[in-house]
Amino acid sequence: MADVGCGFGASTVIMAQSFGLSTFAGFDLHERSIEAARKAAAEAGVHERTRFDVAAAKDLPCEGYDLVCMFDALHDMGDPVGAARRIRQALAPDGTLLLVEPFAGDALEQNLNPVGRTYYGLSTVICTPGSLAQEVGLGLGAQAGERQLAAVLREAGFSRVRRATETPFNIILEARP
Repeated sequence: MADVGCGFGASTVIMAQSFGLSTFAGFDLHERSIEAARKAAAEAGVHERTRFDVAAAKDLPCEGYDLVCMFDALHDMGDPVGAARRIRQALAPDGTLLLVEPFAGDALEQNLNPVGRTYYGLSTVICTPGSLAQEVGLGLGAQAGERQLAAVLREAGFSRVRRATETPFNIILEARP
């Protein structure tokens, strides 16, 4: 299992604690975050089944992952199509991408609520400028919506994309080869 955009490794460590027969790899661009993730895994006693490496999503090492997870990361990437394409290539033939992104409707009027307004504000000052400053600079932002996220995944080579579930704050998509 791979956790792309793992940050400090919290999600990777939680999964390693929950699934004791599995191995986990966390990847992030930020070296200090990776150092913190390694420390967190050691403190949690899962360091023997986890590894953390500095890597961009589009340079994801290895192949044959049964599961790749991205928690609130794809919309921040300058080249989300390229990242999703590499993830698709890194999956086993029957593997799955679990994508967790900020909950957003496909149309502006679907986002005129307290959560949507907050996400628009954050996206304007954090997500979109961060994406635009990177290679390609697509600028999805935190209000991409399911239709746009599914289009990115299909362009990257995923043939099946479905909404697995949602919360008031997140949309969870499952993408298959």
